[in-house]
Amino acid sequence: MALSYKARRRWALVILLIGLPSYIAVAVWTVAQFDRPPVLLELGIYVALGIVWALPFKFVFKGIGQADPDADDDQ
Repeated sequence: MALSYKARRRWALVILLIGLPSYIAVAVWTVAQFDRPPVLLELGIYVALGIVWALPFKFVFKGIGQADPDADDDQ
């Protein structure tokens, strides 16, 4: 089932305001459970985690910055 433009905008907002901070907290806590790796390895871990979080939500964020395709252009 495809989400409407408004539903995708709402879900994107929820993901960015609630999901992303939660994911960051879990990622930092998880990395902190291990001995501190070398700086470049730690940077690589955070970069990889920064990319991985968005992959499942790609369909939600696609086209959000554009005009609403369902809106009437009668203005």
